[in-house]
Amino acid sequence: MQDQLDTLVGPEGEDWRVPVSELEARQKKLAEMLTNQGHEAALIQTPVDLYYYSGGRQNASLLVTAEGESRLFVRRSLSRAKHDSGGDNSPHSVEAFPRMAAFKEEIGCTPSMQFGELPHTFATRFAAKVGATEDCTSIVHSQREVKSSWELEMMAEGAEVQMAMFEAVAAVGGEGVPEIELVAAAEAVSRAAGFGGNVQMRRFPLQCDRGVIVAGRAGGVPSFFDSAIGGTGPHPMASMGSGFTKIKPNEPVLVDLVHLHRGYVVDMTRMFVAGSLSETWISRLEDMIAVKEEVVDTLDQGLDCSEAWRRGHALASELGHAENLMGMAPDQSRFLGHSVGLQLDESPVVAEGFDRPLPIGGTMAIEPKVVHTGGSIGSEDTWVKDEDGMRPVTADGAIPWVTEW
Repeated sequence: MQDQLDTLVGPEGEDWRVPVSELEARQKKLAEMLTNQGHEAALIQTPVDLYYYSGGRQNASLLVTAEGESRLFVRRSLSRAKHDSGGDNSPHSVEAFPRMAAFKEEIGCTPSMQFGELPHTFATRFAAKVGATEDCTSIVHSQREVKSSWELEMMAEGAEVQMAMFEAVAAVGGEGVPEIELVAAAEAVSRAAGFGGNVQMRRFPLQCDRGVIVAGRAGGVPSFFDSAIGGTGPHPMASMGSGFTKIKPNEPVLVDLVHLHRGYVVDMTRMFVAGSLSETWISRLEDMIAVKEEVVDTLDQGLDCSEAWRRGHALASELGHAENLMGMAPDQSRFLGHSVGLQLDESPVVAEGFDRPLPIGGTMAIEPKVVHTGGSIGSEDTWVKDEDGMRPVTADGAIPWVTEW
């Protein structure tokens, strides 16, 4: 079995496991937060958070106590869980899951659970077995808002792949090319670089297309997804993102691409056109860049995310875009940026209700866009706030706002 596990490497033979030092630091921080908020222990069971704290996403439950003890109970696969956790250097024990009737006695405590994310039936049945009533979801979310230097390295590496994705779109696009062929070209680059196939979401229904490329009027089609851009999708079951709309001359083609490197999201949008955009569309784009700069500047000052929303929205309204900002009524989204990490929709968000600043180490995709019946246009980059303020993780000015075919 070990020979088989030794094949679990990156494209150049790299060890792509989460460093043991990262897992140790995360578990230690969680224990401190549990102590500070009066929780005896936390039981981590969502796939994303199992990866974050234990290094893998097997069918398992990770117990972290306020005293700092960590135990991973695995239903399947035990050998894979041991490997992903760091092997003999794992910061936690890796054990076979006991009989459910004996689990409460085995752990010897009453843990808090992730009620805010777990499916209701699963959570209710499990909680009844261990006597859990307290929710630790917000503690986990709060910890994950602040990215480590290693996490930021992962995002920077992901941004390099994302640049190649946009280059692929530039190479194959042009008049008459269907949206879906452009997405296929971008996703081939992402997949070859190690994208695992799923964009993780917190918010039900937990679905998102990694690449949203919409041409002309398709850019004005709304979807179920709470975002400025919907798109037709290829069919009603896949009713967002790119479909079979073909690129027409001088129409805006919005390209919104996500890449995940070793689980970590980077998100960026640029505009393309077969020919050239009209002065009207160029003016709209320039206005959205101005709104982006207003949001970035507000966050850079350390002001609340809700204040960044108010200032960005006020500027967009002053420029005449209130009815088209982030969609058209009744399908307008009420945000201008969303935090990213292991999930696309992390907190905080540039929106009302988030009355706190983006923390040092916070990473956020800032994406003001306007939507009209004839198409959509805007900009997006992923940013990090460090000790010196806001700086781009993705291309920012390294890729032009508009590329002409």
